[in-house]
Amino acid sequence: MATESRDYGKEAVVRHRETRGKVSIAPKMKVETLDDLSIAYTPGVATVCMTIHADKSESYHLTNRANTVAVVTDGSAVLGLGNIGPEAAMPVMEGKSILFKGLADIDAFPICLDTQDTDIIIQTVRALAPSFGGINLEDIAAPRCFDIEDALQDLGIPVFHDDQHGTAIAVLAAVINALLVTNRRIEDTKFVFAGAGAGGIASTKLLLDHGAKHVILVDSVGIISRDRTDLTAVKSAMLGTTNLDNLSGGIADAMRGADVFIGLAAGDMVSPEMVTSMAKDSIVFAMANPIPEIWPDLAKAAGAAVVGTGRSDFPNQVNNSLVFPGVFRGALDCHATKVTTEMKLAAAEGLAAMIVEPTAENVLPWSLDPEVARTVAKAVSDAA
Repeated sequence: MATESRDYGKEAVVRHRETRGKVSIAPKMKVETLDDLSIAYTPGVATVCMTIHADKSESYHLTNRANTVAVVTDGSAVLGLGNIGPEAAMPVMEGKSILFKGLADIDAFPICLDTQDTDIIIQTVRALAPSFGGINLEDIAAPRCFDIEDALQDLGIPVFHDDQHGTAIAVLAAVINALLVTNRRIEDTKFVFAGAGAGGIASTKLLLDHGAKHVILVDSVGIISRDRTDLTAVKSAMLGTTNLDNLSGGIADAMRGADVFIGLAAGDMVSPEMVTSMAKDSIVFAMANPIPEIWPDLAKAAGAAVVGTGRSDFPNQVNNSLVFPGVFRGALDCHATKVTTEMKLAAAEGLAAMIVEPTAENVLPWSLDPEVARTVAKAVSDAA
């Protein structure tokens, strides 16, 4: 098992206590004189208000709305920590906000809701929408996350559940280059997903949209097959395009002979023997955080040719931090009302193309490379 040289958790608590979180608000206008005050606030602001009242689209030009994103959570599925509630989710939402600002110059606001009622969340986001240019749904448990995102697609601004689509775009980009490294074609490749929640379902759909033909989903009970009587509607719907041979069993059965394992489940759930049972030169993306399904050194020793995790302290970080800043930057810049499948595919292809000569240790760019967000933004905007 891999060990950490530094206790990042302990350091994080100290740093957060020193700074009292990670975000603050800075003014764009000076307010140093009475004239400044009269322009920024009353009486001058009244004319600005009435200009917007006459034409609501002016809110994109006379306020900061066009460059704002609400990062909305109910705290029900935070990282790999589970249902820890809105207060405990705030550090993650603040973290997303500083990545939005640092990587894409977007002003993002963490909004942690003290409800896990689907209808109330939908109503609340609808009520908040006039203040924002986009909505980033975050860490909301499946299957509610699907219903919430679907219900909000008519808002007229992009609504993007990052745990679904940010993850899916990062996974597809990593797969594109890993297949090049191992000399595989996507239509011939056998994929296994551990985890059939938000990220697993969305990643499967995007892989299928890109040409994958052979995908098996595995949840906490076992392989999602037509023999199961306990499946949710969302999981049942996936049977039309996945597990076409109706394989049954557990994760070990699914991985036997597979080319690619993609983990979006729980730490330490995959053994070296399972990796050894996969096809030669297999690809393993163990993305559970903070503990991967199998540690990279164990996966490599068991025969995997390309290994990635969701962590930043190992090669090949497959993480939605590569995606969401650029997706929203592109969507805001082109005034998109939705993030379409075409935009997601373009984002993944653009991200993968940043690595000119992929290797086993380098299938994705570094998430803090400023070119990543710019590249993804352009791909999204061009595909809109």
